[in-house]
Amino acid sequence: MQLTVSGHHIDVTDGLRKHVEDKFEKLQRHIDHITNVDVTLVVEKASHKAEANLHVSGADLFASAESDDMYAAIDALADKLDRQIIKHKEKQRGH
Repeated sequence: MQLTVSGHHIDVTDGLRKHVEDKFEKLQRHIDHITNVDVTLVVEKASHKAEANLHVSGADLFASAESDDMYAAIDALADKLDRQIIKHKEKQRGH
């Protein structure tokens, strides 16, 4: 899995990058065919937003989450993508 973390109006520190890597490693327990993940961390005034494009075999998944804390936004983003991966995997099995 190739993971790219970028930031808009924020410096992506080692701590943020490590947190993103830890959360996205857990996504691989559901599906092994994650090829590319692009994560963008955005700060706009008081809100922190995390967005991700995830490329898996057969689909491109997108999710975004917003919170007052960047770490909470990353956690919510990982949870949303986790649910999308499970749904995508169930669709593939059903056909």
